[in-house]
Amino acid sequence: MTVTRLIIGAVLTLAAGAGCAADFKTVGAAPAVLYDAPSTKGHKLFIVPRGAPLEIVLAYGEWVKVRDVSGDTAWTPLRGLSAKRNVVIRAANTKVRSAEDETSTVVFIADKGVLLELVEPGANGWTRVRHRDGLTGFVRSSEIWGL
Repeated sequence: MTVTRLIIGAVLTLAAGAGCAADFKTVGAAPAVLYDAPSTKGHKLFIVPRGAPLEIVLAYGEWVKVRDVSGDTAWTPLRGLSAKRNVVIRAANTKVRSAEDETSTVVFIADKGVLLELVEPGANGWTRVRHRDGLTGFVRSSEIWGL
């Protein structure tokens, strides 16, 4: 009976989590050091440049376990992250358009790995973004990471 309750509880927890949107933060003013454990005594694994989006996987006190664009997970202090939202282009020659339409004018083309500021979350499969040069446009949500 207890095992059955545990299984049902686990299934309900997973089902509830499946409907939740991912929580993303952006690396703040200084590059973030990622560790293998939630402590500065852990091994340093990566350094992530400022502005890079990271997905929050788990919070543990003042530390968060994060996932980067390549899918790697590690720990970093929460204080080094910002609520500002950026996204990363997933493929080469991604077209950023003037409107939410495949036939609209191309404002600029971005290569894989380019950071863009998230202006407006995706609607109808499109997301409004801004390049650091000030150009603004719409990109297919499936062509970016960080939503």
